Amino acid sequence: MKILVCISPVPDTTTKIAFTDNNTQFNTQGVTMVINPYDEWYALVRALELKESGAATAVHLVTVGKADAEAVIRKALALGGDEAIRIDTDSNDPYAIAAQIAAYAKAEQYDLVLCGKETIDYNNGAVGAMLADQLDYNYIGFATKLEAAGGSATVTREIEGGEEVDTCPLPLVVSCQKGMAEARIPNMRGIMAARTKPLKVVAPATVDTLTQIVSYEMPPAKTGVKMFTIDQMDELVAALHNEAKVI
Repeated sequence: MKILVCISPVPDTTTKIAFTDNNTQFNTQGVTMVINPYDEWYALVRALELKESGAATAVHLVTVGKADAEAVIRKALALGGDEAIRIDTDSNDPYAIAAQIAAYAKAEQYDLVLCGKETIDYNNGAVGAMLADQLDYNYIGFATKLEAAGGSATVTREIEGGEEVDTCPLPLVVSCQKGMAEARIPNMRGIMAARTKPLKVVAPATVDTLTQIVSYEMPPAKTGVKMFTIDQMDELVAALHNEAKVI
């Protein structure tokens, strides 16, 4: 079984977000990019576990991005991926990203494609389903467990109020979330090996872009906090009624 894992670079969660060009562009100056946690902790690690168990023969990584994304995908290689592919273009449109990955993956005949349920920057959660449509693969989303062998997969996914267990023939696209695997840290051997593992750069396909970000807006600044002591109940009630207007 041959597995493809989709890797997306995202800003580190400690990054101070800022925008430029009249709030139309994300300011990447001084920003540290990391692997999207859902892609790394769940999709990639589960793919590696399947390979270690003998269920998979190869784990390939793919990202859509320019040269500055290579440090992130090298880290993914350090965790244990066999080789990586960087599609040399940049986009924040889910359809365009899915179409770029599909254009490459169609010729490679992957049995299983894994991605995180969403990225922590745009939170669209749409690439997995769009990719399955582009590849004409089956799709299961929001998976918490995955077993694959003998040309089929058994997937557990969250539903409202419980869990659902599905079986599905391969090829298959699965979007992964918490519960799929436990996070790993690259060891020194993996870091050294990642330097020589193949990282192939491919030209982007000609695809449509369906959405365009018009502007960004920062959340409103936090207001001050009023403190009341236990003997100020009348003042608290008055503040909730007159200022907060919640009673």
